[in-house]
Order: sequence, then C-alpha cells, then structure tokens
Amino acid sequence: MPAKSKNVFVCSECGYESAKWFGCCPGCNEWNTMVEEYRTSPSKEKSNGAVSIGGIEALTLENIADDTEQRYSTGLNELDRVLGGGIVKGSLILLSGDPGIGKSTILLQICQSLAQGLNVIYVSGEESSHQIKLRAKRLNVNPPMLKIMSETDVQKIAEYLRVNKPDLVIIDSIQTMNFTEVSSSAGSVAQVRESTNVLMRVAKDLDVPIIIVGHVNKDGNIAGPKVLEHIVDAVLYFEGERHLSYRILRAVKNRYGSTNEIGVFEMTDKGLKEVENPSLMLISGRPKNTSGSCVACVMEGSRPILAEVQGLVTPTAFGNPRRMSTGFDYNRVSMLLAVLEKRAGYFFGNMDAYINVVGGLKLDEPASDLSVALALVSSLKDVPFRDDALAFGEIGLGGEIRTVGNCEQRIKEATRLGFNRCIIPYHNYKLLNTADFDIEIIGSRTIRSAVEAML
Repeated sequence: MPAKSKNVFVCSECGYESAKWFGCCPGCNEWNTMVEEYRTSPSKEKSNGAVSIGGIEALTLENIADDTEQRYSTGLNELDRVLGGGIVKGSLILLSGDPGIGKSTILLQICQSLAQGLNVIYVSGEESSHQIKLRAKRLNVNPPMLKIMSETDVQKIAEYLRVNKPDLVIIDSIQTMNFTEVSSSAGSVAQVRESTNVLMRVAKDLDVPIIIVGHVNKDGNIAGPKVLEHIVDAVLYFEGERHLSYRILRAVKNRYGSTNEIGVFEMTDKGLKEVENPSLMLISGRPKNTSGSCVACVMEGSRPILAEVQGLVTPTAFGNPRRMSTGFDYNRVSMLLAVLEKRAGYFFGNMDAYINVVGGLKLDEPASDLSVALALVSSLKDVPFRDDALAFGEIGLGGEIRTVGNCEQRIKEATRLGFNRCIIPYHNYKLLNTADFDIEIIGSRTIRSAVEAML
C-alpha cells in the first residue's frame, strides 16, 4: 500500500496540531501562528495480525547497572555549578538566550578545556568554518582535539557521529538544522522537533553529551515547540542586557542537578570571564548618604548574593500615580505599597513609585520584600539609611516581618563584605546565637521597627 501524504496545521508557539486552520490557536490563544505542514504516513502492509516486539525487554532496578555518573568539567566553575558539577555523559543540554548575549562564545571557551583530552565536534549551521576560526583566534581558543563542521542536515550529522563516536558534540543552533523527511523550512515547529529527536537518540545510544543552542522569540521564550524543553535533560538560560557587561546563567530545568543555582559572568573583549564574587560586583559603586537605597540578601541555590535595591518616590504629575519596577515583581511592589499605607502609615497615594535592582539581577525571593519596602520609605522620607546596614525578610499583609530560610549564610556573607548591622525577622533572631557573629544583628517584628533600626 503506497504512502499517503496529508497536511496538518501546527502552532509555531505551542505545537498544537489541527486538521484545519484557525486564526487563533486553541492551545495558547495566539493569533496567526498556525503553519501548514505536509507529512507522509508510512506505508502499511497486510499481515496476519501478529505483532512483533522486536526483542524489547524491561529490566528491574536490581538488574540495571548502577555505575556512578561520569561528568566532564567544563573548565568554568560557574558553568559547572549551574550544571550540578559538570556535563553528564549522554545528556542533551539546551542553551538559550538573546542574540549576542554570549552563547557561542561560552561554548568555544569550554572547548578550550574539554578538547585538550576529549574528541569534541563543533557543528555550526550559522557560520562557516572560517568564521569560527576567526572567533576562536580572538578568544585564544586552539585546542588540539577540536573539530569544526559546517552542516545543517541533521541526518548526515547523526550518521557522522555514529561512525566517529566523539566525546562531546555542540550544535549551533537547532533552528538551522534540517530534517529532509519533513517538507517545512528550517526553524519550523516540525523541523525543530524532529531534529531534536534525532540528536536525542544519538546522545542516548552513544552515551555522548550533546549541547544544542536554541534561539528565543520576542517574548524571551525558546523559539520552537514547547516539547523541545521536555525532550532535553537540561535547559540553561543566559540573562542580562546586551549593553551591560554582566551575564547571568540560570538553569530552569536540570535532571542531574539543582535548578536554583546561577552562574555570573562578565563579557570582555577576550570572552566571558567568571565573576567569583557576584555580591561585591552588584554593590560596588553604591552611593553614600543617598536616600532610597537599601541592600538585600537573596539566596540563589546554595549561594547568598547581596544586591542593591533603589527606590524613588516623587509627587505625581498625573491623575493616577505611576508604579514601575525593574528586577522585582510589579504586583508585589503594589502589595508592599498597600501594606506600607495601611499598616505603617506611610502615604503613597499621590506619589509615583519606582523600584530598580542594580546590576540586572532579578529578585524573585520573598526575603527581598523588606529591602524594597525600606528603599521606598527612605525615598519617601528623603532620609538616607546607614550605608553599613542591610535587611532581609518577608513582609505579610499584616505588616509583620516573617521568617526566611538560610539566615546564618546570609549573615556570614554580609559580614564577609564588611557590613556592620543586619536587620532580620524577629523569629529568626530568636533562633540565633548572636555571639557567633561579628556583626550587630537586630530582630524586627514590623516594618516600623525595621525603619528605626536602619537609621
């Protein structure tokens, strides 16, 4: 029986499939995202109804080898931290970020370390081998066992990998790969999905780690179907402004490690440089005796990080006051303003309020509530707080300061960076032995007592 061809409509945002076209995708409610694709179903031969399982078997946990997982160190401690200790053999890793943020740069840099003793293949569908050579020369990357391939046919790449069996493969990028059995153009939903499936089978069959680069759309999400993030073992995001020198690498999915760790890098003319002390970087250059400034301490995985929170409160020139936030949740700012008015007596009804987290860091931990509230009160009263004091704690709707975790680690980080006073929740304070710390620790029950302690 000959093969049959049919066309389906696939959403380029969420991968929803339909036999007919929709102006609005039923899956994600996005408009004009349904793209037509042509598929060929395999031919069916008549049989007597017998089904062959082809030697497939299931094993019990006792019969599966429990060898310790082997990891390759990338030579970058910050990247190893995010990956959970290094690159696991047989893993499929997706690295994504905005254009020009440093994805290809960091991959070439890890080649400098890994290709000293491992066979590494760098497959580029966006640049020629000569262009990669020029970039590698600028980054002083010249390992002896690095091979460059400029190819977009994913089936040819898979065949080459099965024959040569390298130790590490880098695909830059998955949106340029082409699966010949799919008629749509490169970068479409079907092409990205099928190409990733081919690479996943190669990684699992050969036990070879593969790193693939993924583009992002205008909303900052990974371009292509959502199933792409489900196929891979780890998803890494590069964050940061292109016009700023600092970059933050964050894991949003990791089957072999924690998703709470971050890595901090600085972009230089020689490539990405590790920032071993991000707290010092984020609070350097902080103005002295200036109102509207407070230092917060948040936990990124197992690492405490200090960041400066700036607040600006000015009389509004419009009917409705403006609220703007950079690096902190906008809705949480509105909630904190309501709590400060209702529970603490600070009036913001006719004031514009702005919040900015210096350095491009995004604070999504509730422990940063107290620092944001103190920055707003300092600007409202136009009274600078102590430069050698910091605060952390979650603020409830009753105006109380609630308990946070990892309190001792935060205090030790503040002490190491030269702070002399730390404002913490009262319930955390009761559990501490203040004699163990070379810093003044003050426990506050409410936002009003925290303001008094910061003066």
